Formats: sequence, structure tokens, C-alpha cells
Amino acid sequence: MTILMIMLAIIGGATLSVQAALNGRLGSNVGVFRSAFLTFSVGALVTALLIFFFEPRHAVTLLDVPKWQLLGALCGVPYIIIMVLAVQRIGTAVATVAVIFGQLTMSVLIDNFGWLGNEAITLSGSRLAAIACLAIALFFIHSGSKAKTAT
Repeated sequence: MTILMIMLAIIGGATLSVQAALNGRLGSNVGVFRSAFLTFSVGALVTALLIFFFEPRHAVTLLDVPKWQLLGALCGVPYIIIMVLAVQRIGTAVATVAVIFGQLTMSVLIDNFGWLGNEAITLSGSRLAAIACLAIALFFIHSGSKAKTAT
């Protein structure tokens, strides 16, 4: 089951890169906020249909959970807007690796300190090495992009 979840996460990451490239182009043609609005509108419609047809009943509703848990819904807005802007200026690869670097760094902090109600997972040398490797990857991808643009 773990391998399946990892594969699904990789597919999810791939679709985010496609979304970033498409939204970057759309944003340059119709505007950043219109592009973001389309993303959230279509996403809300598709999610509503999935909830209607496939979501099992839960004892707790959105109105019953601690209100701070609802703040996660706001996190997608800056992501979409930033990616629409960033892809236009630095390209899909650099923007995506920068996002992944930010995700990894924050995820390791959340795990280490057990923030947001998550179980604490101690920061290890291998986790720090992964962050460093991703920082190096970001440097090389960005450097390669600048070299290509200069020629």
C-alpha cells in the first residue's frame, strides 16, 4: 500500500507541474486572478460532484471541527497565484522545484515539532541531507535556465 501511495503522490506532483505550465500560459493571456478563479471554480465543481457521489457519511461536519483546521483551505490560493506569476517569469521547472523545496522544508519542520496536530517525527541527518540535495538541485536547475536564456 505504501508504494501505491508514493506512486499516487508522484502522479499528483506531475499533474501540479502540468497545471502550473497551463495556468502560467493562461495567466499571461487572461490575467493571474482570472486564471486562479478558473482553477478554483472548476476544482470546486469537480470536488462537489465527488462529494455528492462518492464521499461516505462522517459523524463530524465542517462546522464541528476546530476552526483553525479550516485554514488549510486558504493555503491553495497563494500557491495558485504565486505559480501563475512565477512560471511566467522563471519557468515551470524552477518554479516547481522551488515549491517542492518549500514543501519539503516546511514538512520536515511540521514533522519535527509535531505542529498542527501531527505526530512528531524527529529531524534526522538524512532528512537534512534531502533538504540540502533539493537546494542544490534548485541551484542547478535555476543556473541551467539562466544559461539557456542567455544564449
